[in-house]
Amino acid sequence: MSAIPWADLAPFIIAGFLAQLVDGGLGMGFGVLANSLLVLLGLPPGAASAVTHRVEGFTSGASGIAHALQRNVDWPLFARLVMPGIVGGLLGVWVLTSVNMAILRPAVLVYLAAVGLYLIWRGPRRPQSYRRMKLVGPLGLVAGFLDASGGGWGPMVTGNLMAQGMTPRMAIGTANAAEFFVTVTVLTAFIGKLGLQSFTIAASGLLVGGVVAAPFGALLTRRISPRRLMELTGAILVALSLGGLISLMFSPIPLFSRL
Repeated sequence: MSAIPWADLAPFIIAGFLAQLVDGGLGMGFGVLANSLLVLLGLPPGAASAVTHRVEGFTSGASGIAHALQRNVDWPLFARLVMPGIVGGLLGVWVLTSVNMAILRPAVLVYLAAVGLYLIWRGPRRPQSYRRMKLVGPLGLVAGFLDASGGGWGPMVTGNLMAQGMTPRMAIGTANAAEFFVTVTVLTAFIGKLGLQSFTIAASGLLVGGVVAAPFGALLTRRISPRRLMELTGAILVALSLGGLISLMFSPIPLFSRL
């Protein structure tokens, strides 16, 4: 058996660790950050995206377990999110076979930027306290639908739960725990079309770094003050949305994915 190529794995382990640390701590960002870091490390954009999506199902599972151990998960709310999220994910996969859901991205990005600005404004003004969330089922359905198009569960669910007034660490932990089941459903639905491929060095490194970072992200969520969590989440939402809108300026969106 050949030795593990740690020198080749190290850059991807660091990329996975950093991406999951942010995602686990703030409930969003793994896909965008991991993809960007892999491109910076020299992977072609298409390969970077494939590696990120292949690994995300495993890292979201590790993150969900870590948040559960830190008691950051509201289990009744988790139950209200999971099934609509799974249904939305399956519906998104079906729609994606004929119409490219990327046509929804501009509107979604503008909406998420508005939510981010609201969280930044609200953070220092009103303390968060738990109350029963409204429209959780529709939120899970829409977020799962968008997740099938290449990401969106974390920003959509975490941002909306915080905007409704949920305690930030519980919003982040619950969104992370539910994301695992939605991600696995979407990956399983796509697997017949995409095929099952073995892990490359990049994917293996990203997975190791992400799994190692998961407990630290959950711990940060528990330790950071609710006000600061809300402000950081809002800032990440705005940054991701602006980055997405800028990228759309240089990448035309086809209406029909088969053309």
